[in-house]
Amino acid sequence: MTSVPLFVNGEGMRGGSVHHSIADHPFLGAARTAPIYRFYSVGDRFPALWPVDEGGVSVVGELYDVPLTTLRERFIPAEPEELELSVIQLADGSSAVAVVLRPNYLDSAELIDISDGDGWRAYRDRAGTGRM
Repeated sequence: MTSVPLFVNGEGMRGGSVHHSIADHPFLGAARTAPIYRFYSVGDRFPALWPVDEGGVSVVGELYDVPLTTLRERFIPAEPEELELSVIQLADGSSAVAVVLRPNYLDSAELIDISDGDGWRAYRDRAGTGRM
């Protein structure tokens, strides 16, 4: 069974509403993206990464070792339609699979740039919407 590193930065993290889809797989530890992303809240429902050429930040998250079949059958079906699977760069230069914002949602009025915060959990705590 082929596994890949999966980076999660929102409801897929421990305590999140879709964590159950990967909870049975090895937690590899806390991780950060390379500083080449903007980070958005999508209607205060979930976060989204977006790669940029300038003005990027390093986003906090968690890394899991997840079989491709789990990604296909459990993780992706639990994700919102505004997100799609991609390969991202981590702070240490390695790559991981993650979900990112679909390009056609980049102009959505629901997007709130939370790049200057300290991740999804901190944003949810500050916004008073913390479910995690």
